[in-house]
Amino acid sequence: MTHEPPFSGVWCPSITPMDGEGRVDLNGLSKHIARLSAAKIDVILLMGSIGEFASLSMDERLLLIRKARAMSPGTMVANVSSTCFNDILSMADEAWRTGYEAVMVLPPYYYGQTPAQLLSYFRALGKAISGKWFAYNFPARTGCDLTADLVATLAAEFPDFAGIKDTVDCQSHTRNIILATQKVRDDFAVLSGYDEYYIPNLLAGGAGVISGLNNVMPELFVKAREAWRQGDLPTLQDAQREIGKFMAIYAIGDDFVTTIKTVVSRKFGYCTPIARNPGGALNEEQRHQVDSLFGIQ
Repeated sequence: MTHEPPFSGVWCPSITPMDGEGRVDLNGLSKHIARLSAAKIDVILLMGSIGEFASLSMDERLLLIRKARAMSPGTMVANVSSTCFNDILSMADEAWRTGYEAVMVLPPYYYGQTPAQLLSYFRALGKAISGKWFAYNFPARTGCDLTADLVATLAAEFPDFAGIKDTVDCQSHTRNIILATQKVRDDFAVLSGYDEYYIPNLLAGGAGVISGLNNVMPELFVKAREAWRQGDLPTLQDAQREIGKFMAIYAIGDDFVTTIKTVVSRKFGYCTPIARNPGGALNEEQRHQVDSLFGIQ
């Protein structure tokens, strides 16, 4: 219905399948990515929060970057976030060497960051890396916020700053980033990090969504994408209601990553429900809840 900047549409932050011993399962990942690609997802994000990047060693992250790119013919972005700046650069270089279209980076976390520090950090990042990059704003995890003015300043300075994932449970926060960046760029992708804000984000002028539910039901979001492009408002309304219903997944269990992996395991069978965040395994009642929600027999 409107102009779409590069990297627009439906993104899936892929799970990282593990075997029974908690080791990275490349075969399971290959099957998962093949299913996402067949569903016509626009972009696959490797090692996002749902991909458990913070629980992976540097060796594992480099291995995943090298091996996963060949698993999909489509657009892929690698999350290279780290508290070590040189590790970010190493992973970014490996991502571009192996054919990723872009990388994604969180602001520094653990140590609190002021707006001035964040601007300095991302300016240093923009000068140090040599390809397209996204910022990842997740204040609930990082303890700092990338404001609309800060993002617009960086977008104006760095043409390779391709967009942002805004994981803030407040559509007006994302809308303010959209409005601010539209003043300086027409090719900047503002992506919501909350599944149910996909359609509201499009209506506000945003580029799309990075949605954990796409690990389970990418077809629903692809249907919404096509309805948006065709101006099919009744289908969009139905999709919004369906997405809202399935948001219940995030209230089941103690660890949403384990819950999503459990649904993928039970529904599709090519991976285990194991995640590295301890204590997240679903009990019998919780497994029954996800089976009922997603029609698992």
